[in-house]
Amino acid sequence: MSKHLIELINVSKDYEGDAALQNVDLYIRDGEFLTLLGPSGCGKTTMLRIIAGFVLPTSGKVLMDGEDLSGVPPYKRRVNTVFQKYALFPHLNVFDNIAFGLKIKQVPKSEIERRVNSMLEMVNLKGYDKRWVDQLSGGQQQRVAIARALVNEPEVLLLDEPLGALDLQLRKEMQVELKRMQQSLGITFVYVTHDQEEALTMSDTIAVMRGGVIQQIGTPQDIYNEPKNAFVADFIGESNILPGIMKDDFKVEFNGREYECVDKGFGKNEPVEVVVRPEDVDIVDPYNAHFEGEVKSILFMGVHYEIRVESGGFVWTIHSTDPVMPGGKVGIQILPDAIHIMKKPPEDVSGESE
Repeated sequence: MSKHLIELINVSKDYEGDAALQNVDLYIRDGEFLTLLGPSGCGKTTMLRIIAGFVLPTSGKVLMDGEDLSGVPPYKRRVNTVFQKYALFPHLNVFDNIAFGLKIKQVPKSEIERRVNSMLEMVNLKGYDKRWVDQLSGGQQQRVAIARALVNEPEVLLLDEPLGALDLQLRKEMQVELKRMQQSLGITFVYVTHDQEEALTMSDTIAVMRGGVIQQIGTPQDIYNEPKNAFVADFIGESNILPGIMKDDFKVEFNGREYECVDKGFGKNEPVEVVVRPEDVDIVDPYNAHFEGEVKSILFMGVHYEIRVESGGFVWTIHSTDPVMPGGKVGIQILPDAIHIMKKPPEDVSGESE
């Protein structure tokens, strides 16, 4: 297992009484692609800026290789940042934009040429060195910004929603490119986004944030398949979330009947929340079904149909490649490994709402 390169220990940040981050503990491994994921205002950019040194925490500390970074200014930290607004210099060509940091450090000219040309090749911009930045597309400008950061050979690259300004197709291409670069260079990427699909596609590890607090940390597979709470389940893809009662190990009651499941370790008759992903709900012949429902709507989404089915007062979201008729009756089957059990938050058990 790689060493812990960066550690945030009990980090909080207040802005005039508003808590942007609350007692955050997080470690980032050497060579890891870690994504900070969450809605606007959840604290992810604040955390990135604290690592970069642009913002100082109100309390807590940040370590890099075990060294406290409290007194280390941004330009002395072994990190570089790529922002959504690329902040390229319009009066410089592509080569000089990329070389800017090296020239400031007075790196020898031959070394600058070698490193810049190597970066141009890395970001697929070979032959673009003499172009002005306003002659480039958005995707090409983004590559220049990444090359300018990487040419300084940082140990950590911080990326703050760098694909936000790109159209969908270019975004997807750049997701693949960024992952390829990170694996090729073997350096640590800390990536900020509110795009769930982007996080699931690119990351080794995802930290899901809400209200300045990390809700869950794990691999994309863990976060998607084993969400810790309803916020994570809903934020990472669509979910059917229902109240239930854990009758016993591997047995849960919801939607008016008992089901076999693969979860255990809950209290007998403990109130729980049940999560079933839309793609894990099977539409079957009503005679072989766990229950019946009425089709309320059907939308064609390209690779599947999104079907809404009402049963017992709950409207299920189902993803299926087979169309059904609105207004018709269908049977629904849910297999044990499609049912995920989450603990109820204390406020829900007591009847309080968030």
